[in-house]
Amino acid sequence: MKINEQLLERQIEAWLQEDIGFGDVTSLSTVSENLEGIGILYAKQSGVIAGLTVAERVFSFVDAELVFSPKVAEGAFVERGAVIAQVEGRVRSVLGGERLALNLLQRLSGIATMTSRYVEKVRRVSEKVRIVDTRKTTPGLRMLEKYAVTIGGGHNHRLGLFDAVMIKDNHIKAAGGIHEAISHARAAIPHTMRVEVEVETLAQLEEAIAAKPDIIMLDNMDTKTMTEAVRRVAGRMIVEASGGVNLDTVEEIAATGVDVISVGSLTHSVTALDISLDLNERKR
Repeated sequence: MKINEQLLERQIEAWLQEDIGFGDVTSLSTVSENLEGIGILYAKQSGVIAGLTVAERVFSFVDAELVFSPKVAEGAFVERGAVIAQVEGRVRSVLGGERLALNLLQRLSGIATMTSRYVEKVRRVSEKVRIVDTRKTTPGLRMLEKYAVTIGGGHNHRLGLFDAVMIKDNHIKAAGGIHEAISHARAAIPHTMRVEVEVETLAQLEEAIAAKPDIIMLDNMDTKTMTEAVRRVAGRMIVEASGGVNLDTVEEIAATGVDVISVGSLTHSVTALDISLDLNERKR
């Protein structure tokens, strides 16, 4: 997942307008216009850092003369207390960008950290299984949240409704069956686009195999049924597992032989990594 720089710039402008509005009244009334300083960003928890370039863009948008210097690499695992970056320049500007930069950096690092834990778990069982995200993202943050998943070692599922066909239970009901849904989709989409279908039972699985989608999603199956489903597919399609996935179950799911495990909680309910900024001030 690559960051669309033009989209990010528009979003940062809107987010800063939301936070700063007509001005940071606290800093304007308490901090000298000429005061300069260095803001030190440090991790208050151990984890994987993601979003340093995003934080840099926030500060540069606030004040082009601010100098942002990362102290660790994007995707690095850091221990609690580690300095991850510093930003130097006008104190008013540093404080103006602080909250937005930290909000983004904390959330993206939280996602990258959690993703890395899932990846580490499945690697104990299989080198081929991919951990992927879902569309259960925060509105307005999908691009960055999916980017953070890749920084944590995961992969992206479809980016939106526009880039792949994913036939779920309601589509199947509306189309009149799995075969009908897949047939309609094949007739309507470019030959370069993949078709995925969700199944909940082995009977649905057989219907799906006969219709020849590119990917079959096993939705909320127990691992015994999942193992049998993988055996029946026999490598003819990519098999994805979804539903009931957490850090306690993911190894057992990976051991069934599936190719992909999708985890909605990577983005919809992840806990932000605690990161703070301390100011070391100095006069101009």
